[in-house]
Amino acid sequence: MFNAIVSADTLRTALDSVSVLVEECRLHLNEEGLAVRAVDPANVGMVDLTLAAEAFESYEADGGVIGVNLSRLEDIAGMADSGGLVHMELDEETRKLHISLDGLEYTLALIDPDSIRQEPDIPDLDLPARVVVEGRDINRAVKAADMVSDHIALGVREEENVFYVEAEGDTDDVHLELEEEDLIDLQAGPARSLFSLDYLKDMNRAIPSNGEVAVDLGEEFPTKMHFEVAEGEGEVTYMLAPRIQSS
Repeated sequence: MFNAIVSADTLRTALDSVSVLVEECRLHLNEEGLAVRAVDPANVGMVDLTLAAEAFESYEADGGVIGVNLSRLEDIAGMADSGGLVHMELDEETRKLHISLDGLEYTLALIDPDSIRQEPDIPDLDLPARVVVEGRDINRAVKAADMVSDHIALGVREEENVFYVEAEGDTDDVHLELEEEDLIDLQAGPARSLFSLDYLKDMNRAIPSNGEVAVDLGEEFPTKMHFEVAEGEGEVTYMLAPRIQSS
């Protein structure tokens, strides 16, 4: 059973955070809320989304799992006016999702959850550094790096309490430093890893520019990025594997 009403803005934000990495996913419809965990086909980027029942105008579910085509669902959610509501109800017999918004009625065919790629386990990483920045700082760093390179280094200089971003191209370089007073929070530790800029650009599209983003880092370790959605009633965690530099 699944019957929920949610603001179109909340639904679009949640879907966007997942669709930057995968085209289809399993939605876990628990009593406490909705959850998605997925990894991209190359096993480089992972997303973990939770949306609590409190993020919905109304929410009823009893623990089922459905498979959805994200682009189809996003297209439907995109038809709703900003501030409008989307009503979703699962038809148990046909295994289709009935969606109504602004007088429009859709019936969305679902995907067999077993045909969708298995969800990953989240590695238990104890990363030594955590940086909390505004989303717009991530956006600025990604845009600057994109001008010169296809990869980006994120690091912390522990002794100076500095978070830095570097990108080296064939001819041009970009370097951005944020000192402790420029950051919301900093737990300094030894950290520097190189990442694919394509993935960070995709993730950056879903990161709220006016929100806080916590970035966990290590030395040649994956990074974890956490941020809230739905006014704190939802959370997104991205994990991105590093590009190991040859010495």
